[in-house]
Amino acid sequence: MKEILILGGGRVGSAIAYDLCTAYSVTVADINESTLKKLTQNYNVKTTQCDCSNSNELKEIIRTYDLIISAVPGFMGFETLKTIIENNKSVVDISFFPENALELNELAKQHNVTALVDFGVAPGLGNILFGHYDTLMDINSYECYVGGLPKEKTPPFQYKAPFSPIDVIEEYTRPARLFKNYKIITQDPLTDLEIIKFETNEDLEAFNTDGLRSLLFTMSHIPDMKEKTLRYPGHAELIQKLKNEGLFHPDVVKNTAEKLKKEWFLEEGEEEFTVMRIIIKSKKKNIQIDLYDEYHKKTKITSMARTTGYTCTAGANLLINKTFDKKGVFPPELVGKDVNSYQFIINYLKEREIILKTTNK
Repeated sequence: MKEILILGGGRVGSAIAYDLCTAYSVTVADINESTLKKLTQNYNVKTTQCDCSNSNELKEIIRTYDLIISAVPGFMGFETLKTIIENNKSVVDISFFPENALELNELAKQHNVTALVDFGVAPGLGNILFGHYDTLMDINSYECYVGGLPKEKTPPFQYKAPFSPIDVIEEYTRPARLFKNYKIITQDPLTDLEIIKFETNEDLEAFNTDGLRSLLFTMSHIPDMKEKTLRYPGHAELIQKLKNEGLFHPDVVKNTAEKLKKEWFLEEGEEEFTVMRIIIKSKKKNIQIDLYDEYHKKTKITSMARTTGYTCTAGANLLINKTFDKKGVFPPELVGKDVNSYQFIINYLKEREIILKTTNK
């Protein structure tokens, strides 16, 4: 039986463990003992305590596994990925670090490994769809609108974080790169607000965030691309006030994140949803792809953990089954260009009740 090691046992790491543990031998590594204890109580997994930011510890712990999944916080993601590659292990990564993963492409080839990066929901599933349609039509523009929100709106933020608040704040502070007329342009995050209407829930506001990432380099033949984050109306204005007050300055951001952790904490069993809209335009037609997923009451797994985690586990299965066996660093849009890999991922998600609605306009 294949041995898989998951680095990080938070909500998404737990969903990944849940999905993989029936078919593979799964071990979860995390620095937090209570997180590991909870995992062993709920799922058929093994656990090991590890400080993944310590490269010596990490090298030792990954040594015996067939595949590594990195679900560590973004601030330590790049170095973690580099260490995994240097130690000759293939990996699926969802850590959403700020650095450019493509810089490790040659290193991965040298070590004869495959690294699937940004393999979550967005970046991730949206990119996979984009890559697939790029093989079918002459695309002029790509738009992605995505967010995870609680069903119950609690003032003042009307938001709960399905993952680490420090990573959410990173979305609000990192300059947003867009692609206009074949060029990268940079705008402030939280800007260019617009209201997006959805059939599945009330209208949401969209604002600039730095979500294009690898698309800026792998899809630079597309004239225009943008990605925006979705929240309840008024959220962006409130966050901007915190920024203006200096609460997201590097010297104090960890304290701010700790305080927001209490207000943004998503309680166990609290219902939330993930919504994503992809709009792909060409001269001949427009494609709109909508995803809406809710907290899964039967498994007690959040929608954000499901949509992120199960895209990741689909990628893990691609590597284990050698459906995708190219060597190097591959962001999801490049995997989506492979028709067999694309179809496998879509079917895999459908089996897990993650449904995409496609409309031609």
